[in-house]
Amino acid sequence: MIEYRSVSKTFPGGNAAVADFDLVIPSRSTTVFVGSSGCGKTTLLRMVNRMVEPTGGQVLIDDVDVASRNPVELRRSIGYVMQASGLLPHRTVLDNVGTVLRLQGVSRAETRSRSFEVLETVGLDTALADRYPHQLSGGQQQRVGVARALVTDPNILLMDEPFGAVDPIVRDELQAELLRLQRELDKTIVFVTHDIDEAFLLGDQVVILAKGGERAQVGAPADILASPANDFVRSFVGLDKGGRELHVEERDGVRVVVDGQGRATGVLKG
Repeated sequence: MIEYRSVSKTFPGGNAAVADFDLVIPSRSTTVFVGSSGCGKTTLLRMVNRMVEPTGGQVLIDDVDVASRNPVELRRSIGYVMQASGLLPHRTVLDNVGTVLRLQGVSRAETRSRSFEVLETVGLDTALADRYPHQLSGGQQQRVGVARALVTDPNILLMDEPFGAVDPIVRDELQAELLRLQRELDKTIVFVTHDIDEAFLLGDQVVILAKGGERAQVGAPADILASPANDFVRSFVGLDKGGRELHVEERDGVRVVVDGQGRATGVLKG
């Protein structure tokens, strides 16, 4: 479990990115921070692995303040996937995946075996193992980034707009792959996006943020659609566009968001 207790962050110049933020992120579920640029969602994500230190308050993992943890050891214990994959261009796919294991002193043979295993887990052909990042498509690079984050089998996976730089078709494939991985691996995932449809598709818990890290609404996707907390939330999820009213229906075993004309406009997790 991850918990934010009265967390705040003020950057130099007095810019308050987050103020008095409280939230509990349940274990073995996906929580999505969603909001426009400057709302503090990436700042909140990076507080979990101490890439950003809060100005005030605490971030705890299983009731232990992360500030008491060695930052290097903490980061190596948490999977992290960024938007541009962040792969080392001079290293092969296999070497990129095994980076953290080698830093932890795991033998080359064991690292190689585990890296092949996790490449298969994320749906990548192991024939790509000896290629370099520039020889891969954008979607393949992102899968390698996810494999690298999973190679140590962490309990927590942080994902900072990981699918934002790929085209819509590849993005759909990567979203489906993440849903499959979560069903199989049962991680605690914290995911950042600016796309409300992506948030509703992937999140068990969705946190809609306004400027300054303000919690506009927190809840399951269907609950947010059914009872938006205020006009800001109604606007953000698209309920104010053309007077349309959205609701949730189950079609062929899938929960979809449907507008007043019966057209499916999105999909909900589950």
